[in-house]
Amino acid sequence: MDTSQQAVVDFLSRPETFGVDRVERIETHISIVFLAADRAYKLKRAIQLPFLDFSTAEKRAEMCRREVEVNRRTAPDIYIGTLAVTEDGGHLALDGDGEPVDWLVVMRRFDQDDLFDRMAVHGRLARPMVERLADAVATLHMGSEQRADQGGYEGLRWVIDDNVAALRAFAGAPFDGDKVEAYSAAVHRALDRHADLLERRRRDGFVRHGHGDLHLGNICLIDGAPTPFDAIEFNDAIACCDVLYDAAFLVMDLEHRDLAGLANAFFNRYLALSGALDGIAAFGLFLSCRAAVRAKIGAIAARDAAPRDAQRLTDEAAAYLDQAIGYLTPTAPRLIAVGGLSGSGKSSLAEALCPNAGARPGAVLVGSDVTRKCLFGKLPEARLPSDAYGEAVSAGVYRAMRARAAIALAAGYSVIADATFVRPEERAAIAALAGDCGVPFTGLWLDASPAVLRARVRDRYGGASDATGTVVEQQLDYHLGAIDWQRIDASGLPYQVARRGERVLARVGGTPQPGTLGERATPP
Repeated sequence: MDTSQQAVVDFLSRPETFGVDRVERIETHISIVFLAADRAYKLKRAIQLPFLDFSTAEKRAEMCRREVEVNRRTAPDIYIGTLAVTEDGGHLALDGDGEPVDWLVVMRRFDQDDLFDRMAVHGRLARPMVERLADAVATLHMGSEQRADQGGYEGLRWVIDDNVAALRAFAGAPFDGDKVEAYSAAVHRALDRHADLLERRRRDGFVRHGHGDLHLGNICLIDGAPTPFDAIEFNDAIACCDVLYDAAFLVMDLEHRDLAGLANAFFNRYLALSGALDGIAAFGLFLSCRAAVRAKIGAIAARDAAPRDAQRLTDEAAAYLDQAIGYLTPTAPRLIAVGGLSGSGKSSLAEALCPNAGARPGAVLVGSDVTRKCLFGKLPEARLPSDAYGEAVSAGVYRAMRARAAIALAAGYSVIADATFVRPEERAAIAALAGDCGVPFTGLWLDASPAVLRARVRDRYGGASDATGTVVEQQLDYHLGAIDWQRIDASGLPYQVARRGERVLARVGGTPQPGTLGERATPP
């Protein structure tokens, strides 16, 4: 602690400063947060590091103002404003008549159990919540300032070089030196392979002033809404990056916590809403860089930790390095189509199969319902009028699905296409796409009785489908033609149907047997 700031820390640690009975402190390497009643007061440490400069009161004042400005984009209900610590005649006060000697960010205090990292530990995260978080992140990115002066090839190379240098400094403990060198070689190859893509995305406006530190510990529930906070204000080289690199932190964090199904749900919801699909060839590289950042930070934490915590932190840092290497290991893509009448459970099966399929974080989900809503500029849960389901519109939806699938397959990702596919020509077209892209194809057809279809559509709540009982009755009269796809009994609970689908795909070479990452995506 800078001795000139110690008096301020002592002052803020006293309950009488805030007129409360108790003050709690949360300390990080760059700030101290004082919790008093329903407020949190953040003091920036008087430090200068390679990536930030809080060395003077004037600089801390500017960074406090900047923090409030940046974070009100996503968390206006948390960030109240800034407050001066003033000095008059040797006495400190909050916003007194004296000269400011330091500054605070004033925030609304929230329940620490509503942080997403704690919710993950306690099993409180669910798909709808993660999808709402993806909505919030996509909204942030689409509305943020474009920054073509940051990011791109050079921006990511800076991250990679810093990561590798730090990992090498810890070779031997906690990292195996050979793994560090293997990672260095693989990540630099990936960087060079995607150089043109990174630069094109920078020029095309996909480098934006995002969050910069978007992990689960920086997301909380405020009035029931997933709310990103604590965005980076002190270094544009960190905060301004490819939007997919920003989003990759959350995906990597969810996977690290064995929440593969939620990671894939966030990934697919974000892709559907953000318009960032063209960049996913570099997503594995982005995930790898994020995992390497955590490996680096974990090694530093293990070095500085008390003996009782050191081994746990060492093991976690090593696991992050393994994760970083794994993201750079290529996996052959494939195309899987899931068809069936409305109410047969196509979307549930597709969502359950996605986390297992292909490169991490699983398959790109291309669904007719979501695609149709996006074509009309609507969120997936919005209702569309009946004329949005005419033959011409539906033909356009299937074309858009195939176009998105082709982009993802070319990027090395498996695709699961979810639609009714009731027309023979629709099934033929999706199968032909796999041939055009040079990937294996598997078609899955869900069979369910009319009673099951009617009951599921009647009892459906939420979701992207607008199908009604009338639609089901119309579909029951369709002449489907010969169906040569793998047929699956769609009766029973969703996880039971998912198990049947997994077994079929394992038999034909589509996905791993249940029991790996996908096991965590569906109930036992």
